[in-house]
Amino acid sequence: MAAVHSLDAFVFTVPDLAEAQRFYSAFGLRTELADGRLSLYTDGNPHCWGVVHERPGSAKKLQYLSFGCFEEDFEALAEHARSQGFAAAEPHPLGSAEGFWLRHPEGFSVQVKVAPKSSPTEKSVALREPAVALGAGAAPSRSKIRQVRPRRLSHALLFSGDVAAAVDFYQRALGLRVTDRSADVIVFMHGVHGSDHHLIAMAKSDGPGLHHVSWDVGSIDEVGQGMEQMLHAGHDKGWGVGRHVLGSNYFYYVRDPWGSYSEYSFDIDYVPYGFEWPAADHPLEDSFYVWGPRVPEDFVKNYETDPPAAS
Repeated sequence: MAAVHSLDAFVFTVPDLAEAQRFYSAFGLRTELADGRLSLYTDGNPHCWGVVHERPGSAKKLQYLSFGCFEEDFEALAEHARSQGFAAAEPHPLGSAEGFWLRHPEGFSVQVKVAPKSSPTEKSVALREPAVALGAGAAPSRSKIRQVRPRRLSHALLFSGDVAAAVDFYQRALGLRVTDRSADVIVFMHGVHGSDHHLIAMAKSDGPGLHHVSWDVGSIDEVGQGMEQMLHAGHDKGWGVGRHVLGSNYFYYVRDPWGSYSEYSFDIDYVPYGFEWPAADHPLEDSFYVWGPRVPEDFVKNYETDPPAAS
């Protein structure tokens, strides 16, 4: 079956683009602000991973997801989506007319277009640390630490009021496959052309929304240093450092100004092309983490369905 190969981009709106630029620049992304939109890049990569638009006076809202496919799969994907009865949609007003558009069962738009594969073709390689001479300390000097700069987008985790319907959509319309799950509380899905353990995941909530976007970094030190740089920038709400069970990655989540998160992620599991991952339904306690600090009370609160009160 034809299938998408990458989560090409995520697009959402916030009330203040200047605030968004300050947050993502502090996080370590390269940002470009032009024509009322903030485009998000990683160093040394021309791919635009996400776009943030401004809607003053409105809460943050996920607008659409864009997925990439190979040219030889495009027509088959479009025909299969139609044959499965998924609702076609007009191009999103903030998007382009490229490819074809579908209506997700929970109401937001999904674009499928021909694009270069931006998901990894192999497991991410750890940064090579220089050899340490006898008599020298191995830890980096705090005074010489440079800003952590993520290498690429790893995945997005969405809230869902109907996880089963969302999984069905991504399976039958886009060709993604379940990697692991805990009943209908959380489900992780990967791409069949080779991707991280999940390029998209859904967590049970009272409706749709964006919980977090995850960014690959090169070491567990960079996860911790990312935490430190965001604390220094005044973003003191987050969770970590810790390690997940499903996906295996080390993490630190920093809360953005709108109640969702950006994650520094290192050493996530990889599903190669042609490999049949032994998907399983795991105990709920294994769906979260192996070790780490106590989870913030509002970590899984969907602020798109229940916006935070104005301060």
